[in-house]
Amino acid sequence: MTSSRTATLRTITSAALATACGLALAACGSSGAAPARSGGSASPTTTVVKGVTIASDPELTARLPEAVRKAGKVRVATDVPYPPFEMYVSEGSKEITGIDHDLGRAIGARLGVGFEFTGQKFDGLLPAVQAGKFDAVMSAMTDKKAREEAVDFVDYVNAGPGWLVKKGDPDGIKVVTDACGKSVSVQAGTNHQKILDQRQELCKEQGLPPIAVLAFPKDSEAQLALRSGKVSADFLDEVTATYVADTADGGATFDTVLGEAAVGPTSASPIGIGVSKSVPGLKEAVRAALQSLMDDGSYGKILDAYHVPGIAIPKATINGALD
Repeated sequence: MTSSRTATLRTITSAALATACGLALAACGSSGAAPARSGGSASPTTTVVKGVTIASDPELTARLPEAVRKAGKVRVATDVPYPPFEMYVSEGSKEITGIDHDLGRAIGARLGVGFEFTGQKFDGLLPAVQAGKFDAVMSAMTDKKAREEAVDFVDYVNAGPGWLVKKGDPDGIKVVTDACGKSVSVQAGTNHQKILDQRQELCKEQGLPPIAVLAFPKDSEAQLALRSGKVSADFLDEVTATYVADTADGGATFDTVLGEAAVGPTSASPIGIGVSKSVPGLKEAVRAALQSLMDDGSYGKILDAYHVPGIAIPKATINGALD
């Protein structure tokens, strides 16, 4: 039911959520606090993220736009929850954790500023950045050429799409055309919604009825539609599909269907930090900080803490959309 490429992803269990708050108190601290400074000096400071000590680099701090240095933070918009990329520490909490949150904190720590995360609906993320409310988006957002018109992306992981289905896959989503004539859910405004629109052509070519696509503002709502039987499957990225299948109700409710046969011809796509075009120099500073985390192993250790080493990339790139 799962592709060999995602074998390591299947090791994501409910323990990952506990790990998100258990490895170090600092990993579950405020969602955007800047590292403590000593008397305003340029001396390096340290911050612990997922048990990894990140030291600031004054040379990288100097690359930041003056306004960001003075503010001491990068204002980041994100759509919560979308586990394991972004989620709340516990039910009812407003404290954010997840892959994006912790990588963002690590980048900020290396730059000597905070990454301050604020929740927004996914389809409103880019407009909010364009309106100047935020400096960046970090929300498992696929780098697409159309989106590059709104923001510049610093790409940090690769991930492909997958299906979340009910346990045992009762509606038989084995290959992509099995979705033809069935109702499926997806989060509105995502790359996955666009992929489903493209898959309608496959249904048409084979003389099959179209996919009935139900789009929801949040993926948690798309999952609820699956849970309640309104749809046969939820289409999302494979990392989140695997995480939800392994953790929801102790793994008793959902399964995944992954791989090219199931999702159609596609490849893992770059996911990026969308950086405002109105803050010159910020994307270059973020890219340099991310690359330094890749080079010293901190980046890999944070992904390992979430059991997703397979989505790592070797080089931080700007605007690397594959389409």
